[in-house]
Formats: sequence, C-alpha cells, structure tokens
Amino acid sequence: MLLTGGLKSLLPHVLRRIIRCNRLSISNTSGMAEGYEQANVVILHKSLADDFEKFCHANDGPLPLLYRSQPGDWKCPSLSSDSEIRTDCLQYRKYEHGACTGSLKSLEEYSEQLKDMVTFYLGCSFSFEKAVQKAGIPIRNIEQKCNVSMYKTSVPCYSISLFHCNLVVTMRPIPESKLGAAVLATSGLKEAHGAPIHIGDPGLLGIQDLSKPDYGDPVHLHPGDIPVFWACGVTGVEAIINCRAPLAFTHSPGHMFITDLKNDNVRSLGGVPQVHCISRDPLHFSIVSAEAAQKIKTLETLIGIDPGERGIAHLQRQGELLGACLAMSHAGSVLITTGFPTHFTHEPPEENDGPPGALAMAAMLQALEKQVAIVTDQRAMDLNKKIIEEAVQLGILKKPIPLLSYHRESANSALMFLCENGNPGRPRFDHLVAIERAGMAADGNYYNARKVNIKHLVDPIDELFLAAQTIPGVTTTGIGDGGNELGMGKVKDAVKKHIKNGDVIACDVEADFTVVAGVSNWGGYAIACALFVLRRCEIHGRYLRRAVGFPRAPPPPALPSLTKEEKLLKTLVQLGVRSGITASLEMEVDGLPFYSTHSLMIEKLL
Repeated sequence: MLLTGGLKSLLPHVLRRIIRCNRLSISNTSGMAEGYEQANVVILHKSLADDFEKFCHANDGPLPLLYRSQPGDWKCPSLSSDSEIRTDCLQYRKYEHGACTGSLKSLEEYSEQLKDMVTFYLGCSFSFEKAVQKAGIPIRNIEQKCNVSMYKTSVPCYSISLFHCNLVVTMRPIPESKLGAAVLATSGLKEAHGAPIHIGDPGLLGIQDLSKPDYGDPVHLHPGDIPVFWACGVTGVEAIINCRAPLAFTHSPGHMFITDLKNDNVRSLGGVPQVHCISRDPLHFSIVSAEAAQKIKTLETLIGIDPGERGIAHLQRQGELLGACLAMSHAGSVLITTGFPTHFTHEPPEENDGPPGALAMAAMLQALEKQVAIVTDQRAMDLNKKIIEEAVQLGILKKPIPLLSYHRESANSALMFLCENGNPGRPRFDHLVAIERAGMAADGNYYNARKVNIKHLVDPIDELFLAAQTIPGVTTTGIGDGGNELGMGKVKDAVKKHIKNGDVIACDVEADFTVVAGVSNWGGYAIACALFVLRRCEIHGRYLRRAVGFPRAPPPPALPSLTKEEKLLKTLVQLGVRSGITASLEMEVDGLPFYSTHSLMIEKLL
C-alpha cells in the first residue's frame, strides 16, 4: 500500500492509476494532485439525465457541471485522457430507491447496468485548496489530516421535476484577518464552487452543531477562526436520495475523481469581492463587490455635507451606510420609525424632515419584496395614516404600509412587541431603522435642538432599540443630522463635544449603524439608492441566494425622484407639517429650499 506522503505532487494520471490498483491507504483526496480539479460523481439512469442536468444548471453553485457522459460511456475525454469511471474513485456509494445500500471500491460488477446510465462530473472545493494556501491561508482539515466537514442545511435548492433537496455545504475554518483573502482566492473559481455562500454563525444555515458533520470529519477551529461555508457537490447526493431512483451511484463524499484539468479557469463575477461584518450576535459577514461598495461610499460622502453648519463632520464614521444597507439587504422584515415633534406650539408638532426619507426607504424595501412596517407616536397615528395614503396615491409606495404604535405597559413590553410571544428566538423584525426620530437623552428626556424638553409628545420607541440589543439577529440603524436623534448614542461623545447644546440634547441610545447626513431625509434617500446598488451587484446577489436558484431580476422603479419628492413635500405642507428650523409651511426642509438644495441632492444621489 502507498502512504500519503508525496501524493500531493503526483500528476493526476499517476494517482488515478494507483487508485485503480487499489494501492492507496488514504481516507480522502483533499490535498492530492495540488492545482488540479477534482470532481464529484453522480451516475443515474439515462431517463433521469436531462432533468438532473437542468437541476445542476439551476443550482450551479453546489453543482457546477464539468462533463456529462453519454449512456454507457465510462470515459470523460475533456477531463482526462485515460480515465475509467468504474475504477478511478477511491470509494463509491450505491443507492437504491433513495437508500444507501453499500460502499464499493469498484463499479465493474455493475457494468451491465451502467450501459444505460449517465455519469455527471461536478466541480469540487478540493480544487481550490491550493489557491487558498497560495494566499497564505491555512487549510485546517489538511493540517489535521482529516476529511473536510460537510453539512446539510435548511436552504432549499431550486427544484426540477423529481430532483429536490436542501443545499449541502463544506466548512473551512479561516482566521478572521484572512476572510477577504479567502473569498478573493475562490470567487473566480466557479468550477470549484466559487466564493463562500455564508461566513459566520452556522445556525443561520440551520446547522446546529459543527462537531457533528453529516458527511466527512469534524474539523477543529483555532482561536480567532471563523467558520466559512462553501456550496458542496454532495448536494447532488442528497438530490439522488430524494428522487428515489431504483439504482444510482455516487462517489463517497471526500473520495473524489481527480481530473487532468489545471485549476486555473478563473471567471470573474461582477468584480472584486469584499467582506464586511454586519452582526456580532450572531456572527455574520456579508460579501459585496468593491465597485458596489465604492458607489455606496460615494453616496455616504454626498449626504455628509453640512449646509446648516452644525458640525456634523465630527459625528461621521466611514462605512456606516454600507454596513446598514448590507444588514437591511439580508433582512426579511424591517421596522421603520420617524417623527420629531420639535414644533411643540403647533399642531401637528412634527417637522417635515424624516417622513420623506422613511417613505423612500420603505418604497425600495417593498420593491425588494421585504416586509415593512412603520411605528410612530399614538397621537400622530392619524397624520401618518394620511401621509401613507398620499404616498400610495402619488406612486411612491406600491401598497399601504402597516402603521403601528408602541406603549410601555410592562417591563417586557418591547420584547413582546418585537418578538412572537416575547420569544427572542422568534423576532418579527430583522432590522430596525430610525430616521429623524426624537431620541432619549441621558436624563431620560427628549430635547429639540434648542434644548426644549418635548418628552410629553414622544412615545418611548427607544425601548424597542434597547430591546433589539438583546435579541440575536436583530440589527439597528439610526439616521440623524444633529445628534439628538434615536440611534445617535453611538457618537454621543462627539455630539456633546462638537454640537451646540450637545451636552444636554445628545441621544443616549445607540444603533448598530449610525448614518449622519446634512439633512436626515438625505440619509433615507441614500439608503434607498444603496439598496438598489446592492440588488444590482452580482457578487452580493449570489451570496444572498446562497448560490442556488437563478439571479434575481433588478427591482422595479422605486428610487426617489424629483417629481415624487416634490409632490410629497407639497402634501406635507397641506397637512400642516412644518420645516424643522424655521417652522414655515413652505417648500423647504430644515430651512433649506427644496428647489435649489434638496432637488440638487436627489439628482446627485441618483
């Protein structure tokens, strides 16, 4: 028997010859024939072959099709010159009516049945291991001399006829400092599954225990390692099990077919990928193209001008808009709040900065088919209902948004509001956004910019943001322009130091992401534009859909426009909603004229 030493440098045809002679004492082919592609193998009856090929094309992340044979053809000339599929895998599995009925060293005894069967060769993540190592990244399963870990997930693949199953993934522990390099090293290798489909907490894929893989061996994480998951060709095995074919064969997971193809077929998908952390509890990273990230940073720069000369540059933190939008892009349900009753001597006391930005975000979230709701003060319910109705009439919203109010009736009221039956494991919303919403100061009061306490007009919606900090998987964003808005607690020290009256008015409640804009509405417009950019980013879209199914179509037109925002502001004026600084009922927001300031900003963002 030959041992593993030196096998990684052997040429594929030599390795296949050794495997054919049954002279290897290894448990998997990870690290063998470095730099050459390895393949998953699925062999099934010719009557199922066309549908299985369609299933592969519909789920090309886990099932990148390298070659499909003719019935009874045991060779694959485009992958190797001298191969014989009946003997050239280390180990095979036999399936009958969906049940595994044996492990085999050879398929030669089934030659008669194989005459009516078709072989599919599918890409394998072992093929990218050399590229990852070249990037200076350790492959822990090779270090630990074991097979890679493979897990069934709760992510459904796109079904074709009899073929349906959930995605199977491989997991490789990667040091956090090397995540970007790992994604970059694998993203162009589409025939080896490409970039990861998830980085972070395995529970987000429905994986309960990393120490108990469904296939392969447990691989131990080193301190500082992050679990990184790639789509896996063993997904094809699950599809074979579920289709319950009378007879089928596959490779045994980890015992791959080794091809003569060099693993240098790099195909770009929409640019260079970047990795960004969007949550620490649970740990969750997202992927986006460098081009899309730069566009969003440009949006952040545009809205960061300070026409009111308040000193907001001291509050700004780079990358907050991108983080907020990535979190919202992953969310299925978003709760928005707005309302700043700064004009306490008028009825209504609300200012007109906030609602337009809130509706701009809501319109884009609707277009992205996410659940959206707005929570506001009980006393302002009728006003906000009218605003939402007008937004539907103006074509800003495609349908009305649920309008909610929050009351503190007990210590767990916020938890009951945010989660089904108050259970943190079942949140109703994945992300909370506050835009120009009065925020609670350190003394428990709410102040306008002039240091006037308006607590009597404000319901304690801050409690929802405080409660969200205790609910795993719920993230928050605060959008403001003066430091006294909900969510600005993240920059409260800067507010106290640099903003007029900041020592009194600074909001004490933090959000995970703080978007600071010259006018808060601009922050809402920028988020709508950034979400649009993310939907059009192929790299991010693939990551969102876990590399299964087909790319999503661009969203329908839902971006803010000059016409829509002009009509909405006229509606707010008719409803008596005033400009924030001047309290005038004119076409202005925060004392800045719509036609020469806000219209110009909308054009720049678009």
